[in-house]
Amino acid sequence: MFIEPVFAQAAGGASMLTNILPLVLIFVVFYFLLIRPQQKKVKQHKAMIEALRRGDRVITSGGLIGTVSKVIDEGEVEVTVAPEVKVRIIRSMIQDVRSKTEPVSDQSAANKAKNGKKGSKNKETEAANDSDSADSKS
Repeated sequence: MFIEPVFAQAAGGASMLTNILPLVLIFVVFYFLLIRPQQKKVKQHKAMIEALRRGDRVITSGGLIGTVSKVIDEGEVEVTVAPEVKVRIIRSMIQDVRSKTEPVSDQSAANKAKNGKKGSKNKETEAANDSDSADSKS
């Protein structure tokens, strides 16, 4: 009769560890299956939001699809959802970026600037030629 309480006390310490071990294992499984992937997703979303630029096609959390027309500041963007319809949206409410615009390199910007200047000279000469031909016809 005296032996039974002694066995119960000796087994009490080991049973405490066996009771806590399943809880620890459950927490480890939750960390690797739920918490860690969610942290990765939040980090990717933050990087996507920081990389927004004019011309990107985006989807808002409300379901609107539009094109970023202006980056106002680090908290807001202006999105064109239809011609002549612009909406200011908080950056964190952008859910996805459908298509990204290509970053402009220094060489391509210089080429566009040169082509734009040549194009404006050509337009001026064409306009002068058109006015000369209109004068000669009358």
